[in-house]
Amino acid sequence: MAELSPLRRRMIEDMTVRNLSPATQRSYVHAVAKFSRYFGRSPDRLGLEDVRAFQVHLVATGISWPALNQTVCALRFFYGVTLGYGDLPERIPYAREPRKLPVVLSADEVVRFLEAVPSLKSRTALTTAYAAGLRASEAVSLKVGDIDGGRMVIRVEHGKGGKDRHVMLSAQLLGILRTYWRLARPGHWLFPGRDGSRSMDVQVLHSACRSACAAAGLAKRVTVHTLRHSFATHLLEDGTDIRIIQVLLGHSNLSSTARYTQVSNSVIRRTESPLDRLKLEVVPPA
Repeated sequence: MAELSPLRRRMIEDMTVRNLSPATQRSYVHAVAKFSRYFGRSPDRLGLEDVRAFQVHLVATGISWPALNQTVCALRFFYGVTLGYGDLPERIPYAREPRKLPVVLSADEVVRFLEAVPSLKSRTALTTAYAAGLRASEAVSLKVGDIDGGRMVIRVEHGKGGKDRHVMLSAQLLGILRTYWRLARPGHWLFPGRDGSRSMDVQVLHSACRSACAAAGLAKRVTVHTLRHSFATHLLEDGTDIRIIQVLLGHSNLSSTARYTQVSNSVIRRTESPLDRLKLEVVPPA
């Protein structure tokens, strides 16, 4: 294994001290290394104009908006924290991400989708993801001890941003999990990988989604996150307060949760038009 450069080691230490997740650390290091390779120079010898040229290059390659902004976060951290250039990070602009409405399944489509998953473990994991609004990484990381049937909650450890939270444990889900446990007998991990020493690989769930979507004949593209979107939208349509949904999803900002108000048809239908308050003659007087 190649020895880490002092600069890279320092950046990793800075991220570790600030409790950034291992996945975020890997992403940031990869982004800064890519930036350095593009110019063939150490990143501490590159400046704001180089960052701008690199951003233009990334856009030209067709990079996704989330990936571009992840790179911006990495460079802001590198210059602001590791190099200590306090004024420079704010001059590295984020890309304005197009706001797309999330794909949402109807209740019938959720049933069709889940019943099209042939594997017991994958079907149970995806059912849990929908029932509790979990991210894919959160679903596969569940341990048997995280299911609290007494209090009817699920403990979600190290969610996005390293935060723990509790979500509701559906009575129906508890019954499904008990049947699954009786048949699969998982040990430490609720959804273990092949050898049992690690949790299921998240790619297994992504693959199961693609197969189930095709088998169910759904025209929509369904991912684990689609189930999370559907969870939030269905709760909103049932009248759940959006601030409760925010806590269940683990969102730091209410604005992240508010996007579901844009796809909730029942909320739209319940909203009164100002026209309804007017007494208007449709046919003009002769």
